[in-house]
Amino acid sequence: MAFILIVGAGRVGSAVARSMLSSGHEVSVLDEDPLSHERLDAGQATSWEDAGGQFTVGTAIEREALEEAGIATADVFIASTDGDNTNLLIAQIAQKEFEVANVIARVMDPGRAAWYAEQGLRTVCPTQQAIEMFESALGDVI
Repeated sequence: MAFILIVGAGRVGSAVARSMLSSGHEVSVLDEDPLSHERLDAGQATSWEDAGGQFTVGTAIEREALEEAGIATADVFIASTDGDNTNLLIAQIAQKEFEVANVIARVMDPGRAAWYAEQGLRTVCPTQQAIEMFESALGDVI
């Protein structure tokens, strides 16, 4: 069982959080919007907290918010906000300042994702994945 800290409770972050919690992991979610908590409860038999999840309202670029969310003991850190700059910054903070062993950042810009991956930061690039899927689909029809 791992302790996973996810920053960003949008569609992606909340879905990953629910999946990891149901798989038996300890999951903490940090988001600046208190209403994003509703995504964590959506479709669940119990509330996020009753299921064992943690939710912290705060800004991820603030050290206090990261500490309150549990970064000091995180095994995995996922940066999944809607901003590349924020994700890259907080991922590097998790990696370098808090020495989180496994850090993953969502980066929409394929060029930036590739560059940061070359620097040792694990990235997920939905844009690059979409490009590859379209190219594959086009190969099937033309």
